[in-house]
Amino acid sequence: MKSMVIVGAGSIGERHLRCFLATGRVEVSVCEVNPALRAAMAERYQVKHTFEAYDAALASQPDAVVICTPAHLHIALAAQAVRQGAHVLIEKPLSATLDGVVELQQEVARRRVISAVAYVYRAHPALAAMRVAIQSGRFGQAVQIVVVAGQNFPFYRPAYRETYYRDRKTGGGAVQDALTHFINAAEWLVGPTECLVADVGHLLLEGVTVEDTVHVLTRHGTVMGCFSLNQHQAPPETTITVICQRGTTRFEYHDCRWRWSAKPGGEWHDEPASPLERDTLFIRQAEAFLGAMDGGNQPLCSLAEAVQTLRVNLAILASAEMREWKTINVDVSRVAMAAAS
Repeated sequence: MKSMVIVGAGSIGERHLRCFLATGRVEVSVCEVNPALRAAMAERYQVKHTFEAYDAALASQPDAVVICTPAHLHIALAAQAVRQGAHVLIEKPLSATLDGVVELQQEVARRRVISAVAYVYRAHPALAAMRVAIQSGRFGQAVQIVVVAGQNFPFYRPAYRETYYRDRKTGGGAVQDALTHFINAAEWLVGPTECLVADVGHLLLEGVTVEDTVHVLTRHGTVMGCFSLNQHQAPPETTITVICQRGTTRFEYHDCRWRWSAKPGGEWHDEPASPLERDTLFIRQAEAFLGAMDGGNQPLCSLAEAVQTLRVNLAILASAEMREWKTINVDVSRVAMAAAS
């Protein structure tokens, strides 16, 4: 059985801990500086080993490390683990800046370890099935993608004011916390973002000043994109629509299905998936990561793809501040190779 350390025992760290344990394939330890959180995780999940210091956790020589700290700490912690020869799964977003990213990529290549970033929408069976249908050419070439998403963030994360979310420097705000999921999913479906223009605003969330509403226009080669997201509407809904030459597909997260229509004036045809608990996606992601460690398929989201999404995150924030279009320097060879694997 493989060994793994979860670094950070906040809400997402606890979810990764619970979901890796659910695979039955790994023995999990916890590294957390907060003694109360550390003790709670040990008691709740019968964790045998916990660590306060990261150096001590790495000294236990785990096979893998899952980084669940605020985003500005991800790169340094991941690089340290990779230098020890450990595989790494890093929570999204990869970071809040590009500092150290190239060095991490080089170290991963040098050590030949598995690296992945936790963009969990790629684990959704309905979205994956829609992607297969699009890539098969069944509906012709994609020409447009439209993403509309919203939820009441305080309802799901009432402690948001006291977390990383309150500051962009630690990965906070709607762009880095929520929209990044949909940017990554869109790039998985129709290719990397090459240029964009964005508008962001703080409209309703109390106790913070970061943006809670985002509008973005994108270009993915010949595909035009449009993203609208907020973190304050009442119903939690997400739709990702891909319009192709000979038909339209739509992923509906809230109804756990994808749909298609190929006849002008015709109706939607539903391709429902079985209802999912939220942990299911994280368990599927964990299984994929462990499978990659065993020499199977590549993890769901590669480091190269996550770097591309990070560049888009930063371009969105810069575009909104400067009120102008931004071009993303896409490493096409890396992203294409990762997406094909």
